Amino acid sequence: MQTRTPSIRKVTISLPPNLLEFADRQAEQMRISRSEIISRALAQAKAAEEERLAVEGYRFYSPEASEFAEASARSSAEALTHAG
Repeated sequence: MQTRTPSIRKVTISLPPNLLEFADRQAEQMRISRSEIISRALAQAKAAEEERLAVEGYRFYSPEASEFAEASARSSAEALTHAG
């Protein structure tokens, strides 16, 4: 079975010297490329943003879900009572 390699695009970015030096030190310590360090940092930022949005959505919809659960609890209990 072949593993599919994600498509990679080459880009040019500008970084402040201190961030470039940090990326290079991290890459050297981890024995990976500078591109991989930057890619991992962006992936972590993306995951954190997705988590933040999920939490925000949960907080937004949780009162509605609680209201629905409370409203349907009696009907569900009756259905279970009659089924058993």
